[in-house]
Amino acid sequence: MSGLVDRPKRTLYSKKYGVDLIRYTHAANTVVYSSNKIDDTIRYLSLHDNKYIRYFPGHNKRVTSLSMSPVDDTFISGSLDKTIRLWDLRSPNCQGLMHLQGKPVCSFDPEGLIFAAGVNSEMVKLYDLRSFDKGPFATFKLQYDRTCEWTGLKFSNDGKLILVSTNGGALRLLDAFKGAVMHSFGGYNNSKAVTLEASFTPDSQFIMIGSEDGKVHVWNAESGMKVAVLDGKHTGPVTCLQFNPKFMTFASACSNMAFWLPTIDD
Repeated sequence: MSGLVDRPKRTLYSKKYGVDLIRYTHAANTVVYSSNKIDDTIRYLSLHDNKYIRYFPGHNKRVTSLSMSPVDDTFISGSLDKTIRLWDLRSPNCQGLMHLQGKPVCSFDPEGLIFAAGVNSEMVKLYDLRSFDKGPFATFKLQYDRTCEWTGLKFSNDGKLILVSTNGGALRLLDAFKGAVMHSFGGYNNSKAVTLEASFTPDSQFIMIGSEDGKVHVWNAESGMKVAVLDGKHTGPVTCLQFNPKFMTFASACSNMAFWLPTIDD
């Protein structure tokens, strides 16, 4: 893989509310994003004309998870207020509310039928979207690690695996059906408890995460073996790492962004 640095096409400001988590919706040139100033309302923004389409008020502490349904206009948010809220882009009113025993991270599965909630950095609960008010249909309890907190949760594209990222120096890979920990991945730098984003490759075969020293670490999901450490010349911690869903390219970002393309070795 080789990295290249690109120039931004356009800059949109959110100076009043700040910006934290951003997710594209299914409509062209629109996003939902959470704020880090004034309040914890989620905002639906048209990038085309930089105008707000809708506000989603409800959380009263920082939003730590934001996940768009892969199939429709539903999205979910998790917050330090110990709730997960279910939303529809077409309505400002919360469509569902779950009170939890601790801080949540949450994500939809690739078919948009279920969502997973990681609660209190020690358990994963799976909910059916059509009957989430009946409670989780499965709960997996993991060994609690007091040295770090969970910061993210993602399904693999084939729906078979769940990746739990932390603000420590380890990731956990779970079997999405049984909840068993298949692998723990370590050996990357994160001494300052930074939220580093981990991602699956679109074929579900590899797992990648940035690190405090700007490098990107890659593991084989099946074997658990580290297969590469990539140097994108990042000057700070790589806090964002996302794959293109269709092509073999990904982006990693600290304060600058690198785009990666595959290279064929001689």
